[in-house]
Amino acid sequence: MTSKKIYLIRHGQTDFNLRGIVQGSGVDSSLNDTGRAQALAFFKIYGTVPIDLIYTSNLKRSVESVKDFIGLGLPHEKYIGLNEISWGKKEGQIITPDEDAYYHWMLKQWQQGDTSLRIEGGESPEDVAMRQKPVIESICSSAAKNILICMHGRAMRILLCQLFNLPLKNMDTFEHFNLCLYQLEYSRAAFSMVKHNDVSHLASLNKEIQTPVT
Repeated sequence: MTSKKIYLIRHGQTDFNLRGIVQGSGVDSSLNDTGRAQALAFFKIYGTVPIDLIYTSNLKRSVESVKDFIGLGLPHEKYIGLNEISWGKKEGQIITPDEDAYYHWMLKQWQQGDTSLRIEGGESPEDVAMRQKPVIESICSSAAKNILICMHGRAMRILLCQLFNLPLKNMDTFEHFNLCLYQLEYSRAAFSMVKHNDVSHLASLNKEIQTPVT
């Protein structure tokens, strides 16, 4: 089987990220000026990579983050399976101290192995993993040698656990920033890590990188 390279990125910054507002799959926000600058900085470094196929979620912030690649006329497929986890009733809400406490309580339950526990009105990590499986099958079976994938923080953690055959309770080991890169190689039916949460392509922005927010 021919090996392939996977360029997996998180979307660029949005105003919701900046303001500490929960997004999830139910908030279809666009990139802000910083997010667009991050997307352009990534393109300037990786735009010469011979990408064969682009996967994004159905959400605007994901598509907008790779618009310059799409503009080259490269094949582009959208998947609901790559959408962010649904944060249910918490979506669109400012992260108050009470909301933050609930968020960290939920993370603790997941870290302890209760990954079937759903956010109130939303999804569990296992729900997200299930809808990602057809996308993973497509990635592995595709004839493309270089695949660019743009998605979302929590969903990306879950995807990486699946690609590396790790329990979902380990998903927080995969840190992420806005427009970070996880570069992977796929060969002999297994994935290996080349770059981990890499943001070196953003160095030219001379701005503070947005910390991980849903």
